[in-house]
Amino acid sequence: MFTGIVECTGKLLECRAIDGGARFRIALPFAAELQLGDSVAVNGCCLTVDELGDGCACFDLLQQTLRVTSLGDLTVGSLCNLERAMLPTTRLGGHFVSGHIDVAGTLLDISAVGQDHVLRVQVPDLRYVIDKGSIAIDGVSLTIAAIHRDARELEFWITPHTWQTTVMPHYRPRMRVNVEWDVLAKYAESFLLPKD
Repeated sequence: MFTGIVECTGKLLECRAIDGGARFRIALPFAAELQLGDSVAVNGCCLTVDELGDGCACFDLLQQTLRVTSLGDLTVGSLCNLERAMLPTTRLGGHFVSGHIDVAGTLLDISAVGQDHVLRVQVPDLRYVIDKGSIAIDGVSLTIAAIHRDARELEFWITPHTWQTTVMPHYRPRMRVNVEWDVLAKYAESFLLPKD
């Protein structure tokens, strides 16, 4: 479980195909604090540390992970958002983020407005979103500022701190981003749906 408060960014040093999946080697500032089997959110996707050494961690990505997320779009040298799994004593500064990506959205636009930035993302559907609700984009806990239902677009205002500590300065229109809906909304839907 994560909070959606990105700790830092890391650099993808190696990406190779293995048995339909892929293996990533990422340089990350907190590598010395990790152990084998630890969970790390990489652009919001919960991955398991498979190997450690030289300030890097390796992660194996399943076919399903590559199919559902935008991680397969990364290339050697790409930066990625990183967050370690939360501790029971951690302040929940964002919202409950599982690291299980629901869909890949499309970045439509990112523009500067004063010291802030406005991000617009198109998503496949809007059933789990509410005005001022929470959503994770590439592992970043964001508040929905506006919903444009006809176009299936979400608008977010990005603070200077979030802009400076995440991969967002490297965003470009039409790129895919990982989207995780609010897990509480998904549970609420499950409770309300008729049971067989």
